[in-house]
Amino acid sequence: MKLVTTAEMRALEAAAVAAGVSERQLMEEAGLAVAQEAWMLLGTLEGRHILVLVGPGNNGGDGIVAGRHLFDWGADVILYLPRKRRDMSLIEETEPRALTVMLGEDDAGWEQLTALLSSSDLIIDALLGIGQKRPIDPAEPIGEALTRLKAARGGFQPPKLIAVDLPTGVNADNGAVDPLAVTPDETVTFGFPKVGMYQAPASAACGRVQVIDIGIPKPAQEAVQLELLTSRWAKTALPPRPEDANKGTFGKVIVAGGSKRYAGAPMLAANAAYRAGAGLVTIAAPAAVCDVLAGAIPEATWLPQAASATGGLPGSAAVVLRREWPAYDAAIIGPGLGNDEETRAFVWAALADIAPDVPNGVVIDADALNAIATMDDAAARMPKRAVLTPHPGEMARLMKTTVAEVQADRIGTAQGAAARFGCVVVLKGAHSVIAGPDGRTRLSPFANPLLATAGSGDVLAGVIGGYLAQGLTPFTAACLGVYVHGATGEQLRAEYGDAGLLASELAGALPKAVKELRAP
Repeated sequence: MKLVTTAEMRALEAAAVAAGVSERQLMEEAGLAVAQEAWMLLGTLEGRHILVLVGPGNNGGDGIVAGRHLFDWGADVILYLPRKRRDMSLIEETEPRALTVMLGEDDAGWEQLTALLSSSDLIIDALLGIGQKRPIDPAEPIGEALTRLKAARGGFQPPKLIAVDLPTGVNADNGAVDPLAVTPDETVTFGFPKVGMYQAPASAACGRVQVIDIGIPKPAQEAVQLELLTSRWAKTALPPRPEDANKGTFGKVIVAGGSKRYAGAPMLAANAAYRAGAGLVTIAAPAAVCDVLAGAIPEATWLPQAASATGGLPGSAAVVLRREWPAYDAAIIGPGLGNDEETRAFVWAALADIAPDVPNGVVIDADALNAIATMDDAAARMPKRAVLTPHPGEMARLMKTTVAEVQADRIGTAQGAAARFGCVVVLKGAHSVIAGPDGRTRLSPFANPLLATAGSGDVLAGVIGGYLAQGLTPFTAACLGVYVHGATGEQLRAEYGDAGLLASELAGALPKAVKELRAP
């Protein structure tokens, strides 16, 4: 499912107008759709009291059209304008219907609005939509209306609420939510969902989202590059599992990581690669780590290495592993490596060897990312079939910025990193972002606090590595890995709630989630 920014939606609407669809026709289609959703939400319209909060722009126009239809279908409708519209022609067109119109400027102390909110069966928020450009002032008319709407929705018998295109106060591009925003039961959005609706915290502030086609031309739709990952897509992307297969059919993965302090991380990645379907997984780690882990994951094979002074992989391990890389289809570097000069030397040397020798690609995670962030020539050394999987802190180091700036523009930051390093980048977190160097971008539908636990990222790296080994392209492997990881978390959330998950339990639950995904 494609997602659009405010600018893209404006361009799509302009393309529709250029193709012969008038702006008024777009508004009529939008308003009719809102009215139909309102009818379905209420079940019946006879005797129902509906209040439409009408804003100054096109969003308000959509609301007026919706109110007109609902009035014609038998509802008691009031159009309430917190502030007068510059163009009142749409309001004037309702006059033959004797439809009630009220202006905020005539409502002393907002007493009438307060009474209407408490007595309505349904409220339609048609105040701002995607037109909001600045914080909402609580002292201004729209702020006053939202304050009273929030109070009504928090009452004993709250009215139902539909938002037109986007809840007022939700940023269509970055998912920011104004303190005055009120979460609706349903958002009726037009053309395509907006990017901000699938970023935190807005993803929890839109209610159920209903997408309505308003006649955007197909050629214009194809130019949109950002998409939301869906179960339908993920099902088609899963690698085949032929019955006559052997372990070589599903690829071999090598995990390079581990240190005295982070001994379990490579095991989590290896276990997840197996659970994602890889045929064989080898762990290259300091010998002491291998001794500790061997009994915990007997399915793995081992490449014990001499340890650095801090207990991680020394730079010399890259020389030893140089002859090993060609035996594997995919690699994972970083889980538990540690963060010191020896780690940086190992990663610097290993990148150049992996590029020609590991055909399907490499996942670069955790401390390997921190090592890359210190390299002046990191982009030049990066394998083209690499997948970088930073969390916001690691991304900030990679892009020489701050976590706050990363989080303020997660999509743009991921796209910038993919372009800079010439490979696929997964920016982890609520609604993870997957960006390719060619501009393709996908967004995860999942935001789950249960996955905010140590080792969850190692599991994700393992899943992506497992899919690389099975022949998926880096971009597809990253997208599918993110989706399956998130879908597994959603299933476990139903069992665990929002806290208490161990990363090892997450890895163990992966096959069940994939089984359900494959089901007819």
